Amino acid sequence: MRIQTRLAIKAVSRCAHLRSAAPAAFWGARWSSTATRQWSTPLAKHLAEAISTTGPVPVAAYMRQCLTSPEGGYYTSRTEGRDQFGQKGDFVTSPEISQVFGELIGIWVVAEWMAQGRKSSGVHIIEVGPGRGTLMDDMLRTIRNFKPLASSIEAIYLVEASPSLREAQKKLLCGDAPMEEIDIGHQSTSKYSDQLKIIWCEDMRFIPKGPLKRSLPTPFIIAHEFFDALPIHVFQSVAQPATPASTILTPTGTHATRSRTSQPSGPQWRELLVSPTPPSSVITTKQSPTSDPPPDFQLSLSKASTPHSLYLPQTSPRYAALLPHADSIIEISPESLALAADFAARIGGTPKAPKPAPSGAALILDYGPLSTIPTNSLRGIRHHTRVSPFSLPGEVDISADVDFVGLAEAAINASSGVEVHGPVEQARFLGEMGIEARAAALVARAGGIEERKRIEGGWRRLVERGPQGMGRLYKAMAIVPHDPRAVGGRRPVGFGGDVRG
Repeated sequence: MRIQTRLAIKAVSRCAHLRSAAPAAFWGARWSSTATRQWSTPLAKHLAEAISTTGPVPVAAYMRQCLTSPEGGYYTSRTEGRDQFGQKGDFVTSPEISQVFGELIGIWVVAEWMAQGRKSSGVHIIEVGPGRGTLMDDMLRTIRNFKPLASSIEAIYLVEASPSLREAQKKLLCGDAPMEEIDIGHQSTSKYSDQLKIIWCEDMRFIPKGPLKRSLPTPFIIAHEFFDALPIHVFQSVAQPATPASTILTPTGTHATRSRTSQPSGPQWRELLVSPTPPSSVITTKQSPTSDPPPDFQLSLSKASTPHSLYLPQTSPRYAALLPHADSIIEISPESLALAADFAARIGGTPKAPKPAPSGAALILDYGPLSTIPTNSLRGIRHHTRVSPFSLPGEVDISADVDFVGLAEAAINASSGVEVHGPVEQARFLGEMGIEARAAALVARAGGIEERKRIEGGWRRLVERGPQGMGRLYKAMAIVPHDPRAVGGRRPVGFGGDVRG
């Protein structure tokens, strides 16, 4: 439940950037008390002042500001001594629970490399949102034992927008090696090999796609707990819209649509927007000393169409199927869909830029439903406790469930050279990867009872399938090259397949 700066989105910090899709119906409202009202954080005050000018903003704009704003975002703040990860932070991720997790991800990369013919050069290992670097460190420690693959790796790319997290990753992965600024970001040398460069980029788009050393790169992409923090838009089906479908509210006012045909008068999607909690709610709460202060912000339903509500729900038949059901709520992350399409294009090529021999793979591990569209999943986490995502902006991690089927659709639509496997529950994926056998080997070499208990507790926690168990809530999905020779596709290891090559 973290972004780990999960995408290299440069945070927007000015009011103009918050205007996107703010309905004019709300612009008459002004929260003139922003100067005197006590806000929970400096970022809350900054957001409230912006909204008082532009009107309520989409959930996506709010999430982006809270997580990556230079004005005090959760992952971009340089607060002294702050660490989001671990027991002393706000959450614990799988690599922090057990080294076995990262080792098995490294083995998965090895298995895919073998299955695809053991490329001898041009391999890129890419991780988006690498946190403190723990996962990549465990992966590289494992991969170095497979020397032909290790020698074929041209570079390690880490997509990271947070300077403080980049420094932590550099310390773990590179030790005392110097870091230098380059045209696409920063660069240092791996502690495992002075021939292996580790490169940091703020955006996936900076990572090379074109020919290197006379061949296209073979990318192995890892996205662990990354997509859950990419901004989402939230829409609700309204049976009888308050505003005719022939008008739309934009930042410049109310305008008639230019469609020459009348629009149907049936149900329509309305966007849920974020606005400050009314001052009256704060006053009422303060009169009751036993009550917790209400969140700084709240959701409100737009009274008219926004540009996002007219476009995003039309991008998949899955959304259209829910429109007739009044009060249906859907969550859509366009940035997630674009990133999944980017992964697929790098692996399989596109119609405009076909890849002669699709190669590489992407492994996505995150939480979300197996087959349904996420709904009402926006959450906040602070000190290992679930809190309102609208409280303490900049000090609370905000995330939402991942739409795995949406990611699969985006990948397949982007490239005919790929196929998608999963999602499957994390317990199944790690089980097929051999987590129990690997843990048993570590236990056998453990130095004492406490170490054995730690190893046993860690791996079992990763595969726990209770109602709130990580093995059940977390899912794994793979994007791999399409193999026309394999009837029904080639199943990768961890998804019902065996190691090949």
